[in-house]
Amino acid sequence: MTNCRIVLTQLSLVAAGLLMAASAQAQNLLEGVQAKKEIVVGTEAQFAPFEFVQDGKIVGYGPDLMHHVLAGLPGVKVKQLDVPFQGILPGLATRRFDFIITSVSVIKERADKFAFTIPIADATTALVRRKTDAALAVPAAVAGKTVGSAQLKALQAYAAQLKAEGKPAINIREYVSFDEAYADLAAGRLDAVAQSLANLATLVKTRGDTYALVPGPIGPKSYFAWVGRKDADSAPLVAYFNKGIAEAQRSGKMTELQQKWFGFTMQTPTDKLPEPTM
Repeated sequence: MTNCRIVLTQLSLVAAGLLMAASAQAQNLLEGVQAKKEIVVGTEAQFAPFEFVQDGKIVGYGPDLMHHVLAGLPGVKVKQLDVPFQGILPGLATRRFDFIITSVSVIKERADKFAFTIPIADATTALVRRKTDAALAVPAAVAGKTVGSAQLKALQAYAAQLKAEGKPAINIREYVSFDEAYADLAAGRLDAVAQSLANLATLVKTRGDTYALVPGPIGPKSYFAWVGRKDADSAPLVAYFNKGIAEAQRSGKMTELQQKWFGFTMQTPTDKLPEPTM
């Protein structure tokens, strides 16, 4: 082979490599997932009945809904990472995983930075008390009491509302784990715990000998959703999940899964994510 032909061959190989690299770079995240046959998702599996570990597997409402939606990507395997909630959004931002499949409350601060799907469930906040503490018959009765939560926005807003009405301040204690907050409530170290009604209804259903709901919400209507990155690369994958969640609601699959895991159903919009109020 002459030197000229060798040079031309080498140039052709370089050009082919550049074309392949450019093609790979041109793939959006959804196309990349389909090409790799794998999607990496971040989950906090300590939020029963949404996501929790049972017999070494992550189970719950969220995983069931996720597998239903991802059935539209045949051959794509799920690599699900169990991550503490404090690392969920930072892990998505640093591309540790492709998507967050866990129940994240939609609040303004998060919605400004990340792309939320349409809602998967209602996240409106309520209060739970010890069953023996009949004095906490209405939400306003927590004025001057000690209340714990791992989701503070609604509780802080409600505390400010009571203060503006001239009522005693709520002593708020922040928790990383709701299980720890519930244990402190049962032990008398808290007077109440603020959490989404969906979670509390399940807690009371399974531990009705210890806990009781305080009737009525303490904040505005809010929702749980899944999360992607807010960029052009991730937009098709976010759109894919939106389409799948909407289909699950229209087909009745979401209702079926909510009955299975919560024992009741929740009304959530399918056309768009409502603007968060907190």
